[in-house]
Amino acid sequence: MKEPSSLSSSSHLSSLPCLHGDLCIREVTFCMLLSLLLISFAFLAVDSRKGISVSWFSLESPLLNPRVRASGDGVLFSRSDSIKPGGRKERLVELHRSELDSRDFVENSSHGSSISLPPVAAPSTAPMPDPTLFNNSLMNDTISLPETRDSGRRDIKLEKIELGLARSRAAIRNAIQNKSSLANLPDMDYVPIGPIYRNAYAFHRSYVEMEKKFKVYIYKEGEPPIFHDGPCKSIYSSEGRFIHSMETDDKFQTRDPELAHVYFLPFSAVNMVTLIYVPNSHDNGPLRRTISDYIDVIATKYPYWNRSVGADHFMLSCHDWGPYVSRGHPHLFSNSIRVLCNANTTEGFNPSKDVSLPEINLNTDSISSIIGGPSASHRPILAFFAGGDHGPIRPLLLKHWKNKDNDIQVYEYLRKGVSYYDMMRKSKYCICPSGYEVASPRIVEALYLECVPVTIGDNYVLPFSDVLSWKSFSVQVSKEDIPNLKSILMSISPRQYIKMQRRVKIAQRHFMVNSPPKQYDMFHMILHSIWLRRLNVKVGPRD
Repeated sequence: MKEPSSLSSSSHLSSLPCLHGDLCIREVTFCMLLSLLLISFAFLAVDSRKGISVSWFSLESPLLNPRVRASGDGVLFSRSDSIKPGGRKERLVELHRSELDSRDFVENSSHGSSISLPPVAAPSTAPMPDPTLFNNSLMNDTISLPETRDSGRRDIKLEKIELGLARSRAAIRNAIQNKSSLANLPDMDYVPIGPIYRNAYAFHRSYVEMEKKFKVYIYKEGEPPIFHDGPCKSIYSSEGRFIHSMETDDKFQTRDPELAHVYFLPFSAVNMVTLIYVPNSHDNGPLRRTISDYIDVIATKYPYWNRSVGADHFMLSCHDWGPYVSRGHPHLFSNSIRVLCNANTTEGFNPSKDVSLPEINLNTDSISSIIGGPSASHRPILAFFAGGDHGPIRPLLLKHWKNKDNDIQVYEYLRKGVSYYDMMRKSKYCICPSGYEVASPRIVEALYLECVPVTIGDNYVLPFSDVLSWKSFSVQVSKEDIPNLKSILMSISPRQYIKMQRRVKIAQRHFMVNSPPKQYDMFHMILHSIWLRRLNVKVGPRD
C-alpha cells in the first residue's frame, strides 16, 4: 500500500475546509495547526493498515541475512523483494530472522558430535550455503497482533493453529536446553543420534511434533497431467513420487483447509515443460501464465493465499526450470516455500524459506537393487566418475583426470559391459559434480551404494542441510581444487574414512523412497523441511 502523497501537497492543504472563505490572520494559524493534525491522522490511518507480524523461530541463512522493514508498498523480505497487497482485503506478512552463530550451535547440539563447523563468515572447502534452523537463542513464542478498526471478527481456527505451532517451538527449544526431556517421547523406533545431525535433539523433537500436528491441504483445482500428477520413473522422479505420496497420504493430508498449516500447489513443472512448452521456442511464458492463472483461481476461490500472501503455500519441482516457472507469480517466487532440485542460490534459491529437493534417477518401482555396498576394504578404487561433458565443472574434471590416474577413474562414457553401479560399489569415493544445473542424482546414488560422496559445485544447497551435517559423511571440493582432488582424498585417514562411510549408511535412511512412506525417509524429510519453514512464520488475519 502506498502512502497518499497528496496529503502533503500544497494543493491539498488549500482544499481543506478550514482554509476556505475569508479568514482573518489570527485564524490562519489555528487552521494550519488543524491541518497538520488531520495529516497526522491520515498517516496514522495508513500505518494502521499494516497487518501481520510474523515470528521466526531462529531460521537463518548465513549467506543471506536480509534486512526486513515495513514500507508503504508492503513488507520487504529482502533488500530487493517487495510484497504488495493482493485483493480487496489485503494481507501482509512480515518475516523476522534471528542472528545465528553456527559455532554456538554445534557446541550445544548433537549427541556427542565432534564435527565443528566454521564460523558463519568463513567459507568452507567448497563455497556452499549452510543454512541452520535450530538454535539455542529462540525468539519468544507469541507476538501480539496489531488491531485494526474493523478487526472485530476473529479467526478462531487460525489462532488455534498458531497456538499449536507456538507450543511446538517451545517444545523444540526445551529439547535443546533440557536433553533429558526426550526420554519420554513416544517415537522410539528410530532416534536421531550422532554427528551426521546438526542438532539431533532439536531434530528429533521437531520430527515428533510434525508427526503429531502437521496438516497439509492440497488444492483440488486443476486436472492431470499438469496438476495432481508427475513423473515417477525418470531423473525427475522426486517430483512425481512426492506428488503421488502426498495425494494418497491419509496422515498429513487434511480435507479441511481450515485445519491446514500449509497449502500445496500440486502442479508438475516436468509435465508442463513436456506438454505446454514449444520445443526450441525459448519462450517459457506459457508456463508462467499457467502458474499465474492457477494462483489467481485459488486466490479468488479461497482466502488462504491472500491471508499470508502465499507464505504458507508451497510448490515442488525437480525440473531444471522449476525456479523459472515459480516466477510466474511474484509472490510465489519471493514468499512461498519452493521445494526445488535446482537449489541454486545464484538463481534466487533462498535457503531460509526454500527447500532443497534430492534428485533421484529411478527407472523402476523398487530401489532394492541399488541399495548397499561392500566395506572399505573391498573398495579398490579411490574415486570414480562417469558422465557427460557439460556444464562449467565437468570439463575441468575430465581435462585433469580422464585416463590420467588408476586411482581417480574418470570417464565420459563407460565401456560396453561395464556396470555403472558396480563401479560405484568398488569405489571409496564417488565424485558428484554439478552439470548444467547444480543438482546431481549421483549424490543419492552414492548414499544408496554406501560410497562417500564428493560434491563439486558452487552455490548449491545440499538436501536437508538444515538438519544434516554433510561434512561428517561427505567431502566438498571447490572447482578450483579439482587438480588437487587426489591429494585431498588421500589426506583423509583410513580411520576417518571408515567413520564417514558408516555415517553414509545412517544418512541413507533419509533418502530412501518407500511405498508407502516410512518414518524418516525422503518423503518425511521433505515434509519436515516444509514444517520447519512453516514453524518460523506466524500468520494472522487482518480485515
